[in-house]
Amino acid sequence: MKVAVIGLGYWGPNLVRNFLATEGIDGVVCCDVVQQRLDRIRRQFHGVEVTTNCAQLFRRPDIDAIVLATPVSTHFHLGMKALQAGKHLLLEKPLALRLSDAEEMAEFADNQNLCLMLDHTFVYTGAVRKIKEFLMAGELGEVMYYDSVRVNLGLFQHDTNVIWDLAAHDVSIMNFLLESKPEAVSAVGVRHFNDQEDIAYISVIFPDNLIAHFHVNWISPVKVRKVLLGGTKQMVVYDDMEASEKVKVYNKGVEIREDDSVLYRVLVQYRMGDMYAPNIDTTEALQSMAREFVDSVRAKRKPITDGRTGVEVVRILEAADRSMRSGGEMIRLAEHSFKREPVRLMLGSRVR
Repeated sequence: MKVAVIGLGYWGPNLVRNFLATEGIDGVVCCDVVQQRLDRIRRQFHGVEVTTNCAQLFRRPDIDAIVLATPVSTHFHLGMKALQAGKHLLLEKPLALRLSDAEEMAEFADNQNLCLMLDHTFVYTGAVRKIKEFLMAGELGEVMYYDSVRVNLGLFQHDTNVIWDLAAHDVSIMNFLLESKPEAVSAVGVRHFNDQEDIAYISVIFPDNLIAHFHVNWISPVKVRKVLLGGTKQMVVYDDMEASEKVKVYNKGVEIREDDSVLYRVLVQYRMGDMYAPNIDTTEALQSMAREFVDSVRAKRKPITDGRTGVEVVRILEAADRSMRSGGEMIRLAEHSFKREPVRLMLGSRVR
């Protein structure tokens, strides 16, 4: 396969590096409208082909796949051009800024038997995959809540607010980990420095008293990347800022029992057990993601983060954005028009 990476700003060079190191890739063509970025790529990766003409890439028969790392506002326009040209497509998150656009892209890719994949990077981390293993094995029990914090100072986006920028990561993680389907979304947010909200709080409601909460912020003095997952048996803390022991499992919780000596009296007891940090795969997430894309194209199968999972993320983000602009109104989520594919867990750079 030969792939073209379009967009060489913050994230694009990382994609170039990982695809150049991926088995089965015969070449990477780099594209950007800023000549200085192309010059930097040529210095960093000697001999790589560069161009400023992305339209030409869509017409080249030797290019099998397009990787888009451009601003979110361009995803639908450029993504559809790539798909209409018969190219497999890997997109940075989120899939699109409107649910209708996201659904159109996913449906078109399915109808044309093209691989449409989202770079939901954190789904491919060893930490998130380890938590998924715990959940599938029933070690956490019934999940009661999912709590996420993703805050830092910058980077401000000119075409999206903090929900579309930062919450896209955490919603993709939540959707991967939780089997239950969300029913409603509520959000509040404020803007301080431009026309885009820079702080937001999102609540996602599930059946059976399961609730998820997201705190995203562009103007925090510290960088925090933390997820708390509470189960009836055990609880998990995932701290991506930890150099080691990113995942910690706590044998803690709450137990309720009735006191027979006093009629109708219910006693709340706290279980204070041990904590342990499991060993997790340290393979770079982007390496695993690039491997999954290539394997999916060659095997003609759905990738783990396919277009339909991208639609699910956009559905929640759009509802959160709508709620925020309506003062926190609870937005009911429409029924999904598709079923979730069975989850496959990755082992090293391979997938099962």
